[in-house]
Amino acid sequence: MVEPWILLSIMAAFFQTLRFMLQKSLSMGTLSALGATFARFAYAAPMAALLAGGYAASGVGLPAVGERFWIYVLSGGLAQILATWCVVLLFAERNFAVGITFKKTEVVQTALVGLIVLGDRVSLPGLVAIFLGLIGVLVLSDVPGGAGGWWRRVASRAPALGLASGAFFAVSAVTYRGATLEVASDDAFLRAMVAVAAVTAAQSIGMAAYLRWGEPGQLTRVWAARGRAVWMGVTSLLGSVGWFTAFTLQNAAYVFAVGQVEVIFSLIASVMFFRETVTRRELFGIVLVSASILLLVLLG
Repeated sequence: MVEPWILLSIMAAFFQTLRFMLQKSLSMGTLSALGATFARFAYAAPMAALLAGGYAASGVGLPAVGERFWIYVLSGGLAQILATWCVVLLFAERNFAVGITFKKTEVVQTALVGLIVLGDRVSLPGLVAIFLGLIGVLVLSDVPGGAGGWWRRVASRAPALGLASGAFFAVSAVTYRGATLEVASDDAFLRAMVAVAAVTAAQSIGMAAYLRWGEPGQLTRVWAARGRAVWMGVTSLLGSVGWFTAFTLQNAAYVFAVGQVEVIFSLIASVMFFRETVTRRELFGIVLVSASILLLVLLG
C-alpha cells in the first residue's frame, strides 16, 4: 500500500502545477511578478482560515503553538514569497516545463537545509539519486542555441533564477515542516491547517503593505483580476494542504523528491496549454530529473 505522504505529495504537485499555469497567465500583462505572487496568497488566506477554523470547531479544538512556531512561519513565509517571485520572473526566460524543472533544485537544497535546521538525514543512496537530479538540472541550464562558453551558459539569468527559487523553496519547506512539528496535536491535518492559515495570513498582510508602498495600483489590479486569481487561490490552498500535511509525516527532502512528479505535469501543460516546444536536450534533462525522483523513493 502506498504511504499517505506519497499520495499527498503527488496531489500537492498536481495542484501546484495548475497554480503555476494560472500564475504564468496572470503575470503576462495583467499583473506584475510581485502582484501575481501576492494574488496566490491573498485569495488563499481567507479559505485557509475558514478551513482551519471550521475543522477546529468540529470538535478537535485549536491546539497550542510555541514561540518557535511563529519564527518558522515568518521565515518560511518570506522565503516562499521570494521563491515564488523568482519563479514568476523565470517564466519570461524559458518555457513552462523547463522553468519548473529549474525550480526543482529545491530537492537538492532541501536535503542540506533540513540537515542543518532540523537534523533530518538523507541516506547515501538518496544522495546519489539527488546528484543524478542535479546533473539533469545542469543539462537544462544550457542557454538556447548553446552559444558561448560553459560559464556563460550556466551563469545565465534563467539558471540563476531557478537556483535562487530552489534555495528559497528549500528554506520554506524545512521551516514549514518545523512549524507543523511545533503544533501541539497528534492530528496531522490539523497541524497542517494551523500552519497554512498562519503562513498565508502573514504573507498576505506583509505583501499588501509592500505593494501599497512599492507598486501603487497593483492591489487594485489584483482585485480586478479576481475572476481568475480566485482559482489560483483555490489551487494554492489545495497544494499547500498537501505539502504541509506531508511535511508532518515525512522528511521535507523526500516529500519534495516525490513532488518532482510536477516536472511531468508541467511538461504536459507546456505542450498542451501553452503550445511551447520542448527540445530533445531539455527532454533528456527532464528524464534525468524524473529518474532521480524514482531512485529517491526506492532507495532513499
